[in-house]
Amino acid sequence: MHGLLNNAEARWVKAAVAAANNTDSNSAIIDTSGYESVMFVVPVTASVATGVAKIQLEENDANADAGMTVVDGAVASAVSGTTNDLASKVLVVEYFKPRKRYVQAVITSTVANQTRREMIAILVPLQRPAQQGSTVLAKGSGQG
Repeated sequence: MHGLLNNAEARWVKAAVAAANNTDSNSAIIDTSGYESVMFVVPVTASVATGVAKIQLEENDANADAGMTVVDGAVASAVSGTTNDLASKVLVVEYFKPRKRYVQAVITSTVANQTRREMIAILVPLQRPAQQGSTVLAKGSGQG
């Protein structure tokens, strides 16, 4: 039996985003060749009432920001009802069987300030066991 480390690859793909009400910031571009799925996870650490935190996926045939197109349905969004009600929670969006080779996540904030931490991508390879990339410092696994 294999756990997540054998079945998924983790990557650090974006630095933290400072508090802002007009953020539009892209992750690193992920080459999905050899993968069946990619999921992006971004923690929200602070929010101001009425602010909107959003993560939207884009794709391209080329490894370039220019020409990226929105992936239909691959969006996660939350509206802050009261100050910090989104804090200590995450936005998560997955793209299963990407149509184009290159994918990136775009995080935005509008209306009022939102603060987000580093973004992580989790990829499911077609071939297993998964090989952890250069952004993974160390790994460990236990079994009860």
